[in-house]
Amino acid sequence: MSYGDAGPSQGGGLKLRHIVALVIALIAIAMYALRTEVNPVTGERQHVGMSIDQEKALGLEAAPQMARQMGGAIDPESDPRARLVSEVGRKIVEQSDAKNSPYVGNFHFCLLDDPETINAFALPGGQVFITRALFDKLDDEAELAGVLGHEIGHVIARHSAQQMAKGQLGQMLALAVGVGASDERGRGRSAQMAAIMANQMLQLHYSRSDESQADGFGLRYMAEAGYDPSAMLDVMRILKESSKGGRQPEFLATHPLPETRLREIKEVLDTTYPDGIPASFTRGRTVNGPGADRDRPE
Repeated sequence: MSYGDAGPSQGGGLKLRHIVALVIALIAIAMYALRTEVNPVTGERQHVGMSIDQEKALGLEAAPQMARQMGGAIDPESDPRARLVSEVGRKIVEQSDAKNSPYVGNFHFCLLDDPETINAFALPGGQVFITRALFDKLDDEAELAGVLGHEIGHVIARHSAQQMAKGQLGQMLALAVGVGASDERGRGRSAQMAAIMANQMLQLHYSRSDESQADGFGLRYMAEAGYDPSAMLDVMRILKESSKGGRQPEFLATHPLPETRLREIKEVLDTTYPDGIPASFTRGRTVNGPGADRDRPE
């Protein structure tokens, strides 16, 4: 006699496996609903999969492995490019509202020695990375500030913790699907694998609202640090141009770049600065090109 197919429920009523699956699903939903915290910066009540201390610990633990997978971290003591990444990142945090976040002492900005993968990303807790391939496409400090400010926004908005909570919910629901669909012919395993795959696909990208929120943080923080916020538009154009005629930048796989984002950023700038971008903002030092440092290692 197979599991869940016993007795009088054989005809069409709820089978034991269906009851178990329903219980698992209800527990998953309840856990997701109850695991909420108020974001200390935004005031938003969020469903999160870990505490702030856990985010910091996870990010610190994962950072060395992530760096090794992408060419390794470039030493800021010996390379002015890596030093600039660290300096600009710290300046944004220290001179913006980001300094009031619980991650302020945990932020670390790293240039990765990967000349092929155009990417930038942040781990939970404040470990922020940019690859050499993306860095080398930037023109000036303000564009670098746009990239780093966006990633700082993801950290402060706790988007990774939110995605983890959604992932945990999805895994539990996938388990429920597997249990509910199980039978002696093994169809439950196939159903569970399909549900897990669907869940993973859903969790691949930040949500559209996450990206808009990170853009908003990035624009505000780079401006508070004195950088020309219109440089964010140039960053988006660089990424868009890099996606033409070949494989799209890895950055666009995790940070979707719909046309609406460019429009939204411009709308924010037009609303915030109706008389134009103030002349007091700076584009900063040249990152690449004729005015860039010449003593950087190859």
